[in-house]
Amino acid sequence: MSDLPTPQDAAEAALFSECWDAVLSYADLCTSGSTAATQLATEAFSLGMREAREAQSAPARGTGRRPARLPRIPLLLTAVRNTAAAWEIQGQGHMLDPELRLWLNSEKAARYTGPPLSRPLALRGLRDLQEPDAALLWLAEVEALPLPVVARRLGLDPALADEELAQVRGLFRDRCHRAHLDTPMDPQCRSYARLLDAVTRSPAADTPKDLSRHLARCVDCAEAAACLRLHGGGLPGALAGGVIGWGGLAYLERRRRAAEVRLGAGRPGPADSDGAPPNPGAHKARVARNGLLVAAVLVSLLALAVSMMPGGTDNGAAPSGDTDRQPVADPGPSVPSTEARSTSSPRSSAPATTPTPKKSQAKNPGATAQGTASSAAPTGDPEPGPSEAVACDVRYDLVNQWPDGFQATITVTSEQALDSWQVGWSFHDGQKVGQMWDASFSQNDSRVTATAADYNKSVPANGSLSFGFLASWQGKNSPGYDFTLNGHGCTKK
Repeated sequence: MSDLPTPQDAAEAALFSECWDAVLSYADLCTSGSTAATQLATEAFSLGMREAREAQSAPARGTGRRPARLPRIPLLLTAVRNTAAAWEIQGQGHMLDPELRLWLNSEKAARYTGPPLSRPLALRGLRDLQEPDAALLWLAEVEALPLPVVARRLGLDPALADEELAQVRGLFRDRCHRAHLDTPMDPQCRSYARLLDAVTRSPAADTPKDLSRHLARCVDCAEAAACLRLHGGGLPGALAGGVIGWGGLAYLERRRRAAEVRLGAGRPGPADSDGAPPNPGAHKARVARNGLLVAAVLVSLLALAVSMMPGGTDNGAAPSGDTDRQPVADPGPSVPSTEARSTSSPRSSAPATTPTPKKSQAKNPGATAQGTASSAAPTGDPEPGPSEAVACDVRYDLVNQWPDGFQATITVTSEQALDSWQVGWSFHDGQKVGQMWDASFSQNDSRVTATAADYNKSVPANGSLSFGFLASWQGKNSPGYDFTLNGHGCTKK
């Protein structure tokens, strides 16, 4: 395994810290275990940084347009995908996610390395922007960083960041529209090009039925619609899927969860750590010290509470380690050494409440790392004992939707503490779950059962559990209903 490159100066050291978590987060999705994830991330990080340095040091060629180039984080994520493809060719494919291996040998993967005019529209549009504009769009839309943090990182005026982002979104749309018209299309797609441009410009415009039917059948035009429609919340998914490829939506969800954890815990963003030392060992030690400090505080508080109870003693027990673990995609900079990955590195967690998924050998492909989708998973809700009866509320959130699929999250709040959990629900319209993170799942006709992963079984009293999934739909996509927690009904919010 190659070593991480040595930062050339303090600015590059800060850049390493900002980018490493994103690279490791995606590498974790692409591999079958934490050791392989660290190895893939390290090799890809070295490759990407070498390419970036070579591009920056290359002499300018005349006064023409600058060469198209991705901003740093998308460039490094592309290096992860390319390194994974090299592993597959070199006989190391057994270390990769099985679904990724299928994708790498499909025509879908070939689009990212084929002729420029056949590549995904979002990739072409982002590369065609000036690099600072592309970085602003990616950090705000995909990495889900608050605009003040993005502004500080890019040297922008925070007061003008909103206006700047709106302008960059418009530039991205224009680049994608131009690229769409340049793409070889059949006559039917060409006939809808102008109508598609007009419909996606206005939030109030209705999509004609014939165009809607065409978008449901044509993948290329549906992809163009996602890039051209700046309203409706679909732009982050279009960017992540178009630039990263396999696992793009799962990566997007993971980065949003990491941002929510950071904001919920009041931790400083990466931009506040620009002065952090570039030494990877120092970052790792700092994370370990912070974890020990949090654990010590929790133990002290618990001991104090027990001692104040009638007949209580001072012998408090330490809280479960699951609640103190740092996510792999840690919101703060944490470039690790390449000799060994910390054994306490979990995966990205649910917003401020659940720890991040720990990778398992058999997992739901393409989703955030996570629980598993297995035929061995139970097909129905358990038969809980009397102590398992709980009062619960459930919230079903549709995150994103496209012509034949959608992404959703489910959050359940339990009044009682849980040692383990299963959440069941039904679909009205024949939706089929394909991938899930933060839980494993089984589906029997319309009934879906999600089972806790090893790392998030425990839920405190009045605490919440959360998981997300990708699913397919046809005709209609009604929300889930008849929710249960450990076999007992929940109130839907």
